[in-house]
Amino acid sequence: MAALAGTLNCEDFAMFQEVLKAMRTIDDRIVHSLNTSVPTVSFSDKVDATQTCKQLYQSMMEAHLGRDKAIKVCISQASELVAHLREARSKDGHNLALIKQLRKEQTKLKLMQSELNVEEVVNDRSLKVFNERCRIHYTPPKVK
Repeated sequence: MAALAGTLNCEDFAMFQEVLKAMRTIDDRIVHSLNTSVPTVSFSDKVDATQTCKQLYQSMMEAHLGRDKAIKVCISQASELVAHLREARSKDGHNLALIKQLRKEQTKLKLMQSELNVEEVVNDRSLKVFNERCRIHYTPPKVK
């Protein structure tokens, strides 16, 4: 997962979304992971559910933090480019190619910022499912 964050292409929004999609695999498969690793009450003596839930929580939090960091790095890069283009436009306001490039980059920046909202929804959904299945086995530490 960390390797994917390092290859996140902030220039091409379609590639940016593809990499994020791959990075969200753990959240997409959270129900399956819980069903296969956390036992029901009748099988609870055969598997250490506390340790299983703890490990799943830690890997889920790593994924959430990695994606959040990657998205914010791309937003930062896009913001810097937009600021640079705005500055260039203020000096040469009649350059149509420059204006077109600025609009394109502003749109990309807005799309990247909307990925933070998507990320929040994905994270909330995963945590809700996790808490439903693991609350009796493992209580995650309080987030500051």
